[in-house]
Amino acid sequence: MSFSVLRARGLRAATRSVGVKPLRSTLPAIRSLQTDADKSSPMHGDLPSSGSESFKVQLHPESFHSYRCDAPAPETSVTKDELIDMYHWMVQMRRMEQAADALYKQKLIRGFCHLAIGQEAVSVGMEKAIDENDRVITSYRCHTFAVLRGGTIKGVIAELMGRADGMSEGKGGSMHIFTPSFFGGNGIVGAQVPVGAGIALAQKYQKKKTATFALYGDGASNQGQVFEAYNMAKLWNLPCIFVCENNKYGMGTSAERSSQNTQFFTRGDQIPGLQVNGMDILAVREATRWAKEWVTSGKGPLVIEFVTYRYGGHSMSDPGTTYRTRDEVQQMRSEKDAIAGLKKYILDWGVTDEANLKAIDKRAKDEVDVAVEEAKKSPAPDQVEFWKDIYYKGTEPPFMRGREKEEVHFYNK
Repeated sequence: MSFSVLRARGLRAATRSVGVKPLRSTLPAIRSLQTDADKSSPMHGDLPSSGSESFKVQLHPESFHSYRCDAPAPETSVTKDELIDMYHWMVQMRRMEQAADALYKQKLIRGFCHLAIGQEAVSVGMEKAIDENDRVITSYRCHTFAVLRGGTIKGVIAELMGRADGMSEGKGGSMHIFTPSFFGGNGIVGAQVPVGAGIALAQKYQKKKTATFALYGDGASNQGQVFEAYNMAKLWNLPCIFVCENNKYGMGTSAERSSQNTQFFTRGDQIPGLQVNGMDILAVREATRWAKEWVTSGKGPLVIEFVTYRYGGHSMSDPGTTYRTRDEVQQMRSEKDAIAGLKKYILDWGVTDEANLKAIDKRAKDEVDVAVEEAKKSPAPDQVEFWKDIYYKGTEPPFMRGREKEEVHFYNK
Protein backbone atom coordinates (compact mmCIF):
# COMPACT_ATOMS: atom_id res chain seq x y z
CA MET A 1 0.00 0.00 0.00
CA SER A 2 1.47 3.37 -0.99
CA PHE A 3 2.32 6.09 1.51
CA SER A 4 -0.19 8.45 -0.16
CA VAL A 5 -3.04 5.97 0.31
CA LEU A 6 -2.06 5.38 3.95
CA ARG A 7 -1.81 9.11 4.48
CA ALA A 8 -5.24 9.78 3.04
CA ARG A 9 -6.75 6.99 5.15
CA GLY A 10 -5.34 8.48 8.34
CA LEU A 11 -6.56 11.94 7.38
CA ARG A 12 -10.09 10.71 6.67
CA ALA A 13 -10.19 8.85 9.99
CA ALA A 14 -9.13 11.98 11.85
CA THR A 15 -11.92 14.11 10.39
CA ARG A 16 -14.76 11.69 9.66
CA SER A 17 -16.39 11.85 13.09
CA VAL A 18 -16.68 15.63 13.22
CA GLY A 19 -17.37 16.22 9.55
CA VAL A 20 -14.82 19.00 9.03
CA LYS A 21 -11.95 19.53 6.67
CA PRO A 22 -8.47 18.97 8.13
CA LEU A 23 -6.37 21.98 9.11
CA ARG A 24 -3.74 21.91 6.39
CA SER A 25 -2.16 25.07 5.07
CA THR A 26 -0.29 23.89 1.99
CA LEU A 27 -1.38 20.34 1.24
CA PRO A 28 -4.35 19.44 -0.97
CA ALA A 29 -5.56 15.88 -0.52
CA ILE A 30 -4.05 14.65 -3.81
CA ARG A 31 -0.48 15.58 -2.88
CA SER A 32 1.90 13.17 -1.19
CA LEU A 33 5.29 13.70 0.35
CA GLN A 34 8.28 12.70 -1.73
CA THR A 35 10.25 10.00 0.11
CA ASP A 36 12.91 9.09 -2.45
CA ALA A 37 16.50 9.75 -1.46
CA ASP A 38 17.81 10.93 -4.82
CA LYS A 39 15.44 13.46 -6.43
CA SER A 40 17.43 16.68 -5.79
CA SER A 41 19.58 18.33 -8.47
CA PRO A 42 22.02 21.26 -8.86
CA MET A 43 20.31 24.46 -9.96
CA HIS A 44 23.07 25.86 -12.18
CA GLY A 45 25.07 23.65 -14.52
CA ASP A 46 28.59 22.68 -13.53
CA LEU A 47 29.64 22.57 -9.89
CA PRO A 48 32.40 24.87 -8.58
CA SER A 49 35.93 23.47 -8.88
CA SER A 50 36.67 24.24 -5.23
CA GLY A 51 35.42 21.74 -2.68
CA SER A 52 34.65 24.50 -0.19
CA GLU A 53 32.59 26.72 -2.52
CA SER A 54 28.85 26.33 -2.08
CA PHE A 55 26.34 25.78 -4.87
CA LYS A 56 22.55 25.77 -5.02
CA VAL A 57 20.56 22.55 -5.07
CA GLN A 58 16.92 22.22 -6.05
CA LEU A 59 15.09 19.81 -3.76
CA HIS A 60 12.06 17.91 -4.98
CA PRO A 61 9.04 20.26 -4.73
CA GLU A 62 7.25 17.77 -2.47
CA SER A 63 10.11 17.49 0.03
CA PHE A 64 8.20 19.60 2.58
CA HIS A 65 4.56 19.87 3.65
CA SER A 66 3.49 22.40 6.24
CA TYR A 67 0.77 22.99 8.80
CA ARG A 68 -0.14 26.48 10.07
CA CYS A 69 2.99 27.94 8.46
CA ASP A 70 4.60 28.43 5.07
CA ALA A 71 6.98 25.63 4.12
CA PRO A 72 10.60 26.51 3.42
CA ALA A 73 11.58 26.88 -0.21
CA PRO A 74 12.59 23.50 -1.72
CA GLU A 75 16.21 24.48 -2.23
CA THR A 76 19.45 24.49 -0.29
CA SER A 77 23.16 25.27 -0.57
CA VAL A 78 25.95 22.76 -0.08
CA THR A 79 29.63 22.26 -0.90
CA LYS A 80 31.32 19.23 -2.37
CA ASP A 81 33.33 18.82 0.83
CA GLU A 82 30.10 18.78 2.85
CA LEU A 83 28.61 16.07 0.64
CA ILE A 84 31.69 13.89 1.12
CA ASP A 85 31.65 14.53 4.87
CA MET A 86 27.97 13.59 5.16
CA TYR A 87 28.58 10.43 3.15
CA HIS A 88 31.43 9.41 5.48
CA TRP A 89 29.32 9.93 8.60
CA MET A 90 26.31 8.07 7.20
CA VAL A 91 28.40 5.08 6.16
CA GLN A 92 30.25 5.06 9.48
CA MET A 93 27.04 5.22 11.52
CA ARG A 94 25.53 2.34 9.57
CA ARG A 95 28.70 0.29 10.05
CA MET A 96 28.55 0.95 13.78
CA GLU A 97 24.94 -0.21 14.01
CA GLN A 98 25.69 -3.28 11.91
CA ALA A 99 28.57 -4.08 14.28
CA ALA A 100 26.18 -3.78 17.22
CA ASP A 101 23.81 -6.16 15.45
CA ALA A 102 26.60 -8.72 15.04
CA LEU A 103 27.79 -8.34 18.66
CA TYR A 104 24.24 -8.83 19.92
CA LYS A 105 23.92 -12.05 17.93
CA GLN A 106 27.24 -13.18 19.43
CA LYS A 107 25.72 -12.48 22.89
CA LEU A 108 28.39 -9.89 23.65
CA ILE A 109 25.59 -7.33 23.91
CA ARG A 110 22.65 -8.32 26.07
CA GLY A 111 19.34 -6.75 27.03
CA PHE A 112 17.62 -4.02 25.06
CA CYS A 113 19.18 -2.82 21.82
CA HIS A 114 17.40 -0.62 19.25
CA LEU A 115 19.19 0.07 15.98
CA ALA A 116 18.67 2.87 13.44
CA ILE A 117 19.84 1.16 10.26
CA GLY A 118 18.04 2.96 7.41
CA GLN A 119 17.46 6.19 9.34
CA GLU A 120 20.96 7.67 9.03
CA ALA A 121 19.82 10.70 7.00
CA VAL A 122 17.89 12.00 10.01
CA SER A 123 20.68 11.96 12.60
CA VAL A 124 23.49 13.05 10.27
CA GLY A 125 21.35 15.62 8.44
CA MET A 126 20.24 17.18 11.71
CA GLU A 127 23.75 17.30 13.14
CA LYS A 128 25.06 19.10 10.05
CA ALA A 129 22.53 21.91 10.58
CA ILE A 130 23.10 22.63 14.29
CA ASP A 131 26.05 23.36 16.57
CA GLU A 132 27.42 22.27 19.94
CA ASN A 133 25.32 24.83 21.80
CA ASP A 134 22.05 23.30 20.62
CA ARG A 135 20.59 20.45 22.61
CA VAL A 136 19.27 17.06 21.49
CA ILE A 137 17.31 14.46 23.43
CA THR A 138 15.83 11.29 21.99
CA SER A 139 14.47 7.86 22.80
CA TYR A 140 16.32 4.56 23.09
CA ARG A 141 17.25 4.52 19.36
CA CYS A 142 20.12 6.80 20.23
CA HIS A 143 23.51 5.38 19.24
CA THR A 144 24.16 7.55 16.18
CA PHE A 145 23.15 10.75 17.98
CA ALA A 146 25.53 9.91 20.83
CA VAL A 147 28.51 9.71 18.47
CA LEU A 148 27.52 12.73 16.39
CA ARG A 149 27.00 14.86 19.52
CA GLY A 150 30.55 14.38 20.75
CA GLY A 151 30.83 10.73 21.72
CA THR A 152 32.92 7.97 20.15
CA ILE A 153 32.16 4.72 18.41
CA LYS A 154 34.31 2.88 20.93
CA GLY A 155 32.39 4.57 23.75
CA VAL A 156 29.03 3.50 22.33
CA ILE A 157 30.07 -0.09 21.59
CA ALA A 158 31.73 -0.47 24.99
CA GLU A 159 28.60 0.87 26.66
CA LEU A 160 26.42 -1.60 24.79
CA MET A 161 28.66 -4.39 26.08
CA GLY A 162 28.59 -3.04 29.64
CA ARG A 163 32.29 -2.22 29.75
CA ALA A 164 34.15 0.41 31.80
CA ASP A 165 35.21 2.37 28.69
CA GLY A 166 31.58 2.93 27.74
CA MET A 167 30.22 6.45 27.56
CA SER A 168 28.24 5.81 30.74
CA GLU A 169 31.04 3.68 32.23
CA GLY A 170 29.18 0.49 31.39
CA LYS A 171 26.23 1.28 33.67
CA GLY A 172 23.74 2.74 31.19
CA GLY A 173 23.64 0.29 28.33
CA SER A 174 21.99 0.88 24.97
CA MET A 175 19.33 3.30 26.16
CA HIS A 176 21.29 5.62 28.47
CA ILE A 177 24.16 7.34 26.68
CA PHE A 178 24.89 11.05 27.11
CA THR A 179 27.25 13.91 26.18
CA PRO A 180 27.25 17.55 27.35
CA SER A 181 24.96 18.48 24.45
CA PHE A 182 23.06 15.19 24.17
CA PHE A 183 20.63 14.27 26.92
CA GLY A 184 20.12 10.64 25.96
CA GLY A 185 19.01 7.92 25.26
CA ASN A 186 15.85 7.47 27.42
CA GLY A 187 14.18 4.16 28.16
CA ILE A 188 10.61 5.20 28.96
CA VAL A 189 8.47 5.64 25.84
CA GLY A 190 7.83 9.34 25.23
CA ALA A 191 9.25 10.47 28.59
CA GLN A 192 12.11 12.37 26.94
CA VAL A 193 9.71 14.82 25.26
CA PRO A 194 8.71 16.85 28.35
CA VAL A 195 12.35 16.72 29.47
CA GLY A 196 13.22 18.29 26.11
CA ALA A 197 10.68 21.04 26.75
CA GLY A 198 12.36 21.62 30.11
CA ILE A 199 15.77 21.95 28.43
CA ALA A 200 14.26 24.50 26.05
CA LEU A 201 12.84 26.38 29.05
CA ALA A 202 16.37 26.57 30.49
CA GLN A 203 17.66 27.92 27.18
CA LYS A 204 14.98 30.61 27.15
CA TYR A 205 15.57 31.45 30.81
CA GLN A 206 19.28 31.91 30.11
CA LYS A 207 18.45 34.04 27.03
CA LYS A 208 20.48 31.77 24.76
CA LYS A 209 19.73 31.83 21.04
CA THR A 210 19.83 28.07 20.80
CA ALA A 211 17.32 25.30 20.12
CA THR A 212 16.36 22.00 21.71
CA PHE A 213 15.39 19.06 19.48
CA ALA A 214 13.17 16.60 21.36
CA LEU A 215 12.89 13.45 19.29
CA TYR A 216 10.41 10.61 19.58
CA GLY A 217 8.99 7.97 17.26
CA ASP A 218 5.59 7.47 15.67
CA GLY A 219 5.02 4.74 18.26
CA ALA A 220 5.43 7.25 21.11
CA SER A 221 3.32 9.94 19.46
CA ASN A 222 0.13 8.90 21.29
CA GLN A 223 1.66 9.26 24.77
CA GLY A 224 -0.15 11.80 26.90
CA GLN A 225 3.05 13.44 28.10
CA VAL A 226 3.90 14.36 24.49
CA PHE A 227 0.74 16.46 24.27
CA GLU A 228 1.34 17.93 27.72
CA ALA A 229 4.78 19.01 26.53
CA TYR A 230 3.22 20.57 23.41
CA ASN A 231 0.88 22.59 25.59
CA MET A 232 3.55 23.93 27.94
CA ALA A 233 5.95 24.69 25.08
CA LYS A 234 3.32 26.73 23.24
CA LEU A 235 2.08 28.39 26.42
CA TRP A 236 5.60 29.55 27.30
CA ASN A 237 6.76 30.05 23.69
CA LEU A 238 9.77 27.76 24.14
CA PRO A 239 12.53 27.26 21.52
CA CYS A 240 11.68 23.56 21.30
CA ILE A 241 11.48 21.56 18.09
CA PHE A 242 9.46 18.39 18.61
CA VAL A 243 10.82 15.86 16.10
CA CYS A 244 8.78 12.78 15.23
CA GLU A 245 10.96 10.18 13.51
CA ASN A 246 8.17 8.43 11.64
CA ASN A 247 9.72 5.15 10.52
CA LYS A 248 6.21 3.83 9.79
CA TYR A 249 6.12 1.19 12.55
CA GLY A 250 6.04 1.14 16.34
CA MET A 251 6.79 -2.01 18.31
CA GLY A 252 5.20 -4.53 15.98
CA THR A 253 2.41 -2.22 14.81
CA SER A 254 2.08 0.04 11.80
CA ALA A 255 1.25 3.68 12.44
CA GLU A 256 -2.11 3.27 10.70
CA ARG A 257 -3.20 0.55 13.15
CA SER A 258 -2.34 2.56 16.26
CA SER A 259 -2.97 6.20 15.33
CA GLN A 260 -6.18 7.91 14.29
CA ASN A 261 -4.21 10.74 12.71
CA THR A 262 -0.96 9.68 11.04
CA GLN A 263 -0.19 13.25 9.99
CA PHE A 264 2.13 13.59 12.95
CA PHE A 265 3.26 17.09 12.01
CA THR A 266 -0.32 18.35 12.43
CA ARG A 267 -0.72 17.07 15.98
CA GLY A 268 0.55 20.15 17.78
CA ASP A 269 -2.86 21.90 17.61
CA GLN A 270 -1.76 25.55 17.65
CA ILE A 271 1.90 24.64 17.08
CA PRO A 272 2.96 24.88 13.41
CA GLY A 273 4.33 21.74 11.81
CA LEU A 274 6.51 20.58 8.95
CA GLN A 275 6.59 17.17 7.30
CA VAL A 276 9.95 16.35 5.70
CA ASN A 277 11.39 13.71 3.41
CA GLY A 278 13.59 11.95 5.95
CA MET A 279 15.34 9.81 3.33
CA ASP A 280 17.01 12.73 1.52
CA ILE A 281 19.76 14.10 3.76
CA LEU A 282 19.74 17.46 1.98
CA ALA A 283 16.04 17.90 2.75
CA VAL A 284 16.64 16.92 6.39
CA ARG A 285 19.50 19.37 6.77
CA GLU A 286 17.59 22.26 5.18
CA ALA A 287 14.47 21.57 7.27
CA THR A 288 16.58 21.50 10.45
CA ARG A 289 18.24 24.81 9.59
CA TRP A 290 14.84 26.35 8.92
CA ALA A 291 13.40 24.94 12.15
CA LYS A 292 16.26 26.29 14.25
CA GLU A 293 15.82 29.73 12.73
CA TRP A 294 12.07 29.53 13.45
CA VAL A 295 12.37 28.80 17.17
CA THR A 296 15.39 31.02 17.87
CA SER A 297 13.67 34.03 16.26
CA GLY A 298 10.96 33.97 18.92
CA LYS A 299 8.19 32.29 16.93
CA GLY A 300 7.71 29.55 19.51
CA PRO A 301 7.84 25.76 19.22
CA LEU A 302 7.56 23.66 16.08
CA VAL A 303 6.64 20.07 15.26
CA ILE A 304 8.70 18.32 12.58
CA GLU A 305 7.92 14.89 11.17
CA PHE A 306 10.76 13.16 9.36
CA VAL A 307 9.28 10.38 7.24
CA THR A 308 11.94 7.66 7.27
CA TYR A 309 12.21 3.87 7.47
CA ARG A 310 13.97 1.31 9.63
CA TYR A 311 15.22 -1.86 7.97
CA GLY A 312 15.48 -3.95 11.10
CA GLY A 313 12.96 -4.76 13.77
CA HIS A 314 11.88 -2.43 16.54
CA SER A 315 14.63 -3.95 18.68
CA MET A 316 16.95 -6.93 18.39
CA SER A 317 14.23 -9.16 19.84
CA ASP A 318 11.87 -8.22 16.98
CA PRO A 319 12.48 -9.92 13.61
CA GLY A 320 10.56 -7.09 11.94
CA THR A 321 8.79 -9.34 9.46
CA THR A 322 5.59 -10.37 11.25
CA TYR A 323 3.81 -7.06 10.57
CA ARG A 324 5.33 -6.19 7.19
CA THR A 325 6.60 -8.21 4.25
CA ARG A 326 10.20 -8.93 3.39
CA ASP A 327 9.43 -7.57 -0.06
CA GLU A 328 8.51 -4.19 1.43
CA VAL A 329 11.80 -3.96 3.32
CA GLN A 330 13.77 -5.03 0.26
CA GLN A 331 11.97 -2.47 -1.90
CA MET A 332 12.87 0.31 0.50
CA ARG A 333 16.50 -0.84 0.58
CA SER A 334 16.79 -1.00 -3.19
CA GLU A 335 14.77 2.08 -4.16
CA LYS A 336 14.87 4.63 -1.32
CA ASP A 337 18.04 3.99 0.68
CA ALA A 338 19.41 7.24 2.13
CA ILE A 339 23.09 6.36 1.69
CA ALA A 340 22.56 5.13 -1.87
CA GLY A 341 20.72 8.37 -2.63
CA LEU A 342 23.59 10.55 -1.40
CA LYS A 343 26.08 8.35 -3.26
CA LYS A 344 24.10 8.91 -6.45
CA TYR A 345 24.26 12.68 -5.96
CA ILE A 346 28.03 12.53 -5.44
CA LEU A 347 28.66 10.43 -8.55
CA ASP A 348 26.09 12.01 -10.86
CA TRP A 349 27.17 15.55 -9.95
CA GLY A 350 30.85 14.76 -10.42
CA VAL A 351 31.81 15.47 -6.80
CA THR A 352 34.21 12.51 -6.73
CA ASP A 353 34.54 9.08 -8.28
CA GLU A 354 33.61 5.55 -7.28
CA ALA A 355 37.16 4.72 -6.16
CA ASN A 356 37.19 7.52 -3.60
CA LEU A 357 33.81 6.46 -2.24
CA LYS A 358 35.04 2.88 -1.90
CA ALA A 359 38.03 4.21 0.04
CA ILE A 360 35.62 6.05 2.37
CA ASP A 361 33.60 2.85 2.80
CA LYS A 362 36.76 0.91 3.67
CA ARG A 363 37.96 3.57 6.10
CA ALA A 364 34.59 3.61 7.87
CA LYS A 365 34.64 -0.18 8.19
CA ASP A 366 38.21 -0.16 9.49
CA GLU A 367 37.43 2.57 12.04
CA VAL A 368 34.45 0.63 13.38
CA ASP A 369 36.40 -2.64 13.45
CA VAL A 370 39.17 -1.01 15.50
CA ALA A 371 36.63 0.54 17.87
CA VAL A 372 34.94 -2.83 18.38
CA GLU A 373 38.22 -4.57 19.19
CA GLU A 374 39.21 -1.84 21.64
CA ALA A 375 35.79 -2.02 23.30
CA LYS A 376 36.13 -5.79 23.70
CA LYS A 377 39.41 -5.27 25.60
CA SER A 378 37.77 -2.94 28.09
CA PRO A 379 37.07 -4.57 31.48
CA ALA A 380 33.72 -4.73 33.19
CA PRO A 381 33.19 -1.85 35.64
CA ASP A 382 34.42 -2.42 39.18
CA GLN A 383 31.66 -3.15 41.67
CA VAL A 384 32.35 0.10 43.53
CA GLU A 385 31.36 2.03 40.39
CA PHE A 386 27.73 1.12 40.97
CA TRP A 387 27.66 3.36 44.02
CA LYS A 388 28.66 6.34 41.88
CA ASP A 389 26.42 8.67 39.88
CA ILE A 390 23.37 7.98 42.03
CA TYR A 391 23.63 11.62 43.03
CA TYR A 392 25.20 14.50 41.13
CA LYS A 393 28.90 14.60 41.98
CA GLY A 394 29.50 16.59 45.16
CA THR A 395 25.95 16.24 46.47
CA GLU A 396 26.13 12.67 47.81
CA PRO A 397 24.98 11.88 51.36
CA PRO A 398 27.58 10.58 53.86
CA PHE A 399 26.67 6.98 53.08
CA MET A 400 24.27 4.82 51.08
CA ARG A 401 22.69 1.50 52.07
CA GLY A 402 22.61 -1.39 49.65
CA ARG A 403 20.23 -4.31 49.43
CA GLU A 404 21.07 -5.49 52.96
CA LYS A 405 21.80 -3.47 56.08
CA GLU A 406 25.40 -4.71 56.19
CA GLU A 407 25.94 -3.47 52.64
CA VAL A 408 26.92 0.18 53.13
CA HIS A 409 29.04 2.53 51.03
CA PHE A 410 30.64 5.62 52.60
CA TYR A 411 31.23 8.41 50.08
CA ASN A 412 33.86 10.45 51.91
CA LYS A 413 36.25 7.65 52.78
